[in-house]
Amino acid sequence: MRLASFDGRIHAIDGDFDDPATRASDLAALTGLSPDPVEFLAAGGVEAAREALAAAPPGRPIEAFRVDPVVHGPRSVWAAGLNYRDHAAETGQAIPPAPALFTKSPGSLIAHGASIVVPPHVEQPDYEGEVAVVIGRDARDVDEAEALDFVAGVTIGHDVSARDHQFVTGQFSWSKSFDTFCPLGPVLVTLDEVDVFDLPIETRLNGEVVQSSTTAHLAYSIPRLVAWITQGLTLLAGDVILTGTPAGVGVARDPQRFLTHGDVVEITVAGVGTLRNPVVRHGPPLPGS
Repeated sequence: MRLASFDGRIHAIDGDFDDPATRASDLAALTGLSPDPVEFLAAGGVEAAREALAAAPPGRPIEAFRVDPVVHGPRSVWAAGLNYRDHAAETGQAIPPAPALFTKSPGSLIAHGASIVVPPHVEQPDYEGEVAVVIGRDARDVDEAEALDFVAGVTIGHDVSARDHQFVTGQFSWSKSFDTFCPLGPVLVTLDEVDVFDLPIETRLNGEVVQSSTTAHLAYSIPRLVAWITQGLTLLAGDVILTGTPAGVGVARDPQRFLTHGDVVEITVAGVGTLRNPVVRHGPPLPGS
């Protein structure tokens, strides 16, 4: 099943997000559950939606809607650093002995098509395309073998990073949590439609491929990340995990390549679709920054 959030309400879509023939069905109207994506997932809405859709008429064209982040208002957004072996190598660092985690502010979430707005004090904004997973039900002390039972599905995340602040201050969460620095979407695809252990991902900057890999190259798999995070910590339905970025980030290139005004970043995950966001520079850099 392919889920999306339009106009603040969760919908099922019957095709690719960029296909104008694709239609969306309002799942709250069909099931009687909350239209809020997080509340819908917490109520076990995916299974209820399968039954309701089987007897439902065709939905409305998706072009009739305003797209939102696939979930909005999650309690937490977790991210894994140095989780692709090639990315660790390009930074000259070893794979961490355990998942290296940080958080991004839920307030940094934006939708497919919305602008990444770079603050004037950020001189080195960088891209990081990532496979993201959304938790489908509350999870605490989960065994790795059962971890996927707690995952609602897969989507696409963009861990936009202010490198000049990240490396100077060491504040990963702050430098990656500026407003608009976490595009997410455009759809959530349930696990019966994708193979999370070998899921190709590609990032393009103005049409040029800058990252290309697969989740087969993760140092710590998606089930491992879920299990690790839930040791003593409860993940709630709707929470998001960004699983790491492959090699090719701008800061590791020679010459370095950072996001500039007018750039367009596209991140494609096979079987999910493409997350596309333009970049806007909000005023000139501050003097001396």
